[in-house]
Amino acid sequence: MENPRNLPIFAAQIPTRMQNTQQKEAIRKFVETWKGRGYEKGESQTFWLQLLHDVLGVEDPYSIISFESQVKLSHTSFIDAYIPSTKVMIEQKSIDKDLRAAIRQSDGTLINPFEQAKRYTSELPLSMHPRWIVTCNFKSFFIYDMETPQGEPFVILLENLEKEYHMLNFLIDQGDAKLKHEMDVSIAAGELVGRIYESFLMPFGESPSAEDLHALNVLCVRIVFCLYAEDAGVFEKDQFYNYLMTFKPENMRMALRDLFQVLDTPIKERDRFLEPKLAAFPYVNGSLFKQRPGEFIPPVSEETASFLLDRASIAFDWSDISPTIFGAVFESTLNPETRRSGGMHYTSIQNIHRVIDPLFLDDLKSELDGIVELPRGKQRTSQLKSFQNKLASLRFLDPACGSGNFLTETYISLRRLENRVISTLNEGQAVLGFAETSPIKVSIHQFYGIEINDFAVTVATTALWIAESQMMAETERIVSFTNDYLPLKTYNNIHEGNALRTNWEEVVDPKDLSYIIGNPPFIGARMMEQGGSQKKDILDLFGNIKDVQDLDYVCGWYKKAAMLIDGTHIRVGFVSTNSICQGSQVPILWNVLLNDYKVHINYAYTTFKWNSESSEKAAVYCVIVGFSQDNLPDKKLYSGMDQTICKLVDNISPYLTSGSDTFVVASKEPLCDAPKMNFGNQPRDGGFFVLSEEEKDGLLAKEPGLVKWIRPYIGAEEFIKGKARYCLWLKHAEPIDIKNSKILYERVMAVKQFRESSKAKTTNGYAKVPHLFAQMTQPDDVDYIIVPRVSSENRRYVPMGFLTGNDISSDAVQIVPNATLYHFGILTSNVHMAWMRAVCGRLKSDYRYSKEIVYNNFPWPNPTDAQRAKIEQTAQAILDARAIHQQSPLSVMYDEVTMHKELRKAHQDNDRAVMQAYGFPVSKDFTESDCVARLLEMYKELTK
Repeated sequence: MENPRNLPIFAAQIPTRMQNTQQKEAIRKFVETWKGRGYEKGESQTFWLQLLHDVLGVEDPYSIISFESQVKLSHTSFIDAYIPSTKVMIEQKSIDKDLRAAIRQSDGTLINPFEQAKRYTSELPLSMHPRWIVTCNFKSFFIYDMETPQGEPFVILLENLEKEYHMLNFLIDQGDAKLKHEMDVSIAAGELVGRIYESFLMPFGESPSAEDLHALNVLCVRIVFCLYAEDAGVFEKDQFYNYLMTFKPENMRMALRDLFQVLDTPIKERDRFLEPKLAAFPYVNGSLFKQRPGEFIPPVSEETASFLLDRASIAFDWSDISPTIFGAVFESTLNPETRRSGGMHYTSIQNIHRVIDPLFLDDLKSELDGIVELPRGKQRTSQLKSFQNKLASLRFLDPACGSGNFLTETYISLRRLENRVISTLNEGQAVLGFAETSPIKVSIHQFYGIEINDFAVTVATTALWIAESQMMAETERIVSFTNDYLPLKTYNNIHEGNALRTNWEEVVDPKDLSYIIGNPPFIGARMMEQGGSQKKDILDLFGNIKDVQDLDYVCGWYKKAAMLIDGTHIRVGFVSTNSICQGSQVPILWNVLLNDYKVHINYAYTTFKWNSESSEKAAVYCVIVGFSQDNLPDKKLYSGMDQTICKLVDNISPYLTSGSDTFVVASKEPLCDAPKMNFGNQPRDGGFFVLSEEEKDGLLAKEPGLVKWIRPYIGAEEFIKGKARYCLWLKHAEPIDIKNSKILYERVMAVKQFRESSKAKTTNGYAKVPHLFAQMTQPDDVDYIIVPRVSSENRRYVPMGFLTGNDISSDAVQIVPNATLYHFGILTSNVHMAWMRAVCGRLKSDYRYSKEIVYNNFPWPNPTDAQRAKIEQTAQAILDARAIHQQSPLSVMYDEVTMHKELRKAHQDNDRAVMQAYGFPVSKDFTESDCVARLLEMYKELTK
């Protein structure tokens, strides 16, 4: 494959790690060696090679890192270092360089090292764009997660490397190869399940009933359990295949029915004259094969039989399927519309660990590490046994468990810790003899769930049984014991029902419960039917509080969890849509949680794009929030996609920023002395007033006199991307003007008919003035600031600007009439952008600028006359810098890669002027989070 940038491509290598004690000593020596020294040109390569070898344990660091790779900009430049396997770009500077400060480049541009690395990125093939950018000056590592390119870097100091070295594991970790194999197998299994499902579905015709689909779902679960069992040693090898292959397709229906009946019958209760091939199957129990009224098996076609035997059974090994993904495999067979309406999205193993690791698993692993490092003897043995008992005492509830992903992965994680305990007790040696009793204490009976879908309940239960089987096999590799896997123990901890209508205390006693986990349904407030059952669930749960109708469905789980943990030490971790920590929902939900239930956010992930293992991946942007009534120290705030990158903070706000618990409530008027912001003009015209450039030219060709009624029509797309649209603006037209124009008359008549036929009463009312826009805020004779209501998260600054009264704004923007250069300078500053990023709503991950939340609540500074004049000067400089490259649209000007140096410098000067007006320190140590915290304190004072 062509490598146009001459960057070496290496085969993937998973490094061999050193033992813990050796590694710590090597890190100490590395820190001592590099303390107070570091010259970019002469020592960079030695520094990074030693870091990879001595600190991270890479045996051959030369094989995974390249240096001085050439890139072509307007001149030839070189990437200091690049790690292809993990897509890490490194920009190295000497020890005396400030990593936040702008450095003059050979082309005269002033940019900081991070911006320099991003410039290199624009010239690389897409496949080589970095996942991470690291800037380093030998004494500090600034780590930028390119999933959130506008986020603040995570900083590691050389002096702290001994305790924070694990934060650099992303340099070499390519992911768990075993996990990838399990995922690949599970996804391939999902394809097989889909084919089996479709084959058995055909006899039901075009309109199967709900009962038919339920029976089919149960059949698929049973068949897959048999396929798994014959590959995993639960049955004899290929026992299911060998049984079915003796039947013709027309007889397989009865063969399956007979088999399921046998699997549900204890050995002693079976027909004494049962055929040997059936009698050889074990008793499974667990109610998996229990026949229920209305269940049946459809006829088996020759094609179905062939696929089941030759493809699904003999040609595929089910033993390595991940039980955590097992649920997603089965849910993928459901109708996509059913999946959407139920709000079901499937959590990847990575995302599950983003919930459970900081919630409890990291602490358990650290505790066990400490015990294992104790000298061998009675004390260590006693603590190991106590730790195992602790694992067995924990209880978990997933109140929206779906097909059991969270419960299954948590069970597996606890059992792996337990297996480490068992191995350590046996000094790491496999025991050849048989133990008289099972050494296993952790049980699936520690896990509870609530799920509204009866099929998902069956899948979750089966997934836990499969996980139990696999983990028992892992334990048997450590010590043999006589505890048989079959028959399955009856497991009824998954409760079928609506979680928001269910009393959780009847599912599990809060006195026994340790943790609540899960990812409740992703259904937005506007997606729930007004007056429907989901909307009623929320209204009944929250009561008659202000703006309750704006809450997403997931908020119900937060309220129910807060109710259950009241007065306890139970901790909660949920995956949620990011909307609950942004914009208008924050004061509604978090006022209840913080003030009524006194919860504290103990860890959180800010917005990240959802990754799932379903066949139809969900395009959802999520957050993870962990909370309890215990106010834990050193709260973890994760600002990137990778769970190893986090900040320890004193408090996490409802906006998932460090700082106080203050939240912003919608305000109808500005809190400070600032001009009023309005929505743009809304036509509600059925498209008859709005014109493309071609339509405008066509109308003028027919009636040149229409030029006086046609105005530029500017929305977010037109303003940012430079697109051209126009509109008919008839505010000052006389009736005779409309009557005398065939085109105007026909279009006004069409608008009238459109509005009269609308189901919305407000739209009907505007039919009385069909020549006017429905809502008009346009200032006639003054300029105004235009602010796009939605803008890309990839821009550091939301593009704003001035338009004239002749330019008609659309309702895709906000406008500020009578605004001055001073107002423009404040609004386009990094201070206002920090405020906006913290409190605004989001559309996916893009910013949604709201007048009632963002603008009206924004705390303006109280500048001196000199400071105001300076801001006016820097604001004008921004407009002047734009004019230099006015042939480029704002979308190009404000792209972080293509922003030209004059505009960048103008914004930097304006940022400094605005920060000085606020009295904020102009320092690299004053971060965006610090800025937001200060603004929230100002807001708190303004709203006392």
